Amino acid sequence: MANLVEPKLIPPLFEELQHEKYVTLSTIDYETGAPNVSAISWVYALDEETIRLAVDNRSRIVKNIQNNPHVVVTLIANESTYAIAGKAKVKVEKLEGVPLKLALIEIRIQEVRDVMFYGSKITSEPQYAKTYDKKAAERLDTQVMNAMKHA
Repeated sequence: MANLVEPKLIPPLFEELQHEKYVTLSTIDYETGAPNVSAISWVYALDEETIRLAVDNRSRIVKNIQNNPHVVVTLIANESTYAIAGKAKVKVEKLEGVPLKLALIEIRIQEVRDVMFYGSKITSEPQYAKTYDKKAAERLDTQVMNAMKHA
């Protein structure tokens, strides 16, 4: 059975990306040409065809995207694993209203592929905990998510 391929986010994936979520971002390293994978939690689906990410503006991710816009976001949701391929650009070099120097990355989705191996489903999604001041983390997360939505 072939895995499903869509040109944009399906409704359950769009809903998952309306709040902070653990995903991985794959880029092409600007120096080596090899794959580069990073874990990201500040992610937001602007619409079914656009995903936004906030990353440190000194991150290797920024240089990689400026050199090669092809990216893949891996999302575990809806009892499966999805590879969301698209072209990324640095939309804003420093997000306003956020105390950190964060770049806003915008990805135009080209393909959403269910990549879960045959005959299986995800029974437990990854979870993470912030290891620094809980109130400060919540305040920063709110600032970043609001800035991504309104940039």
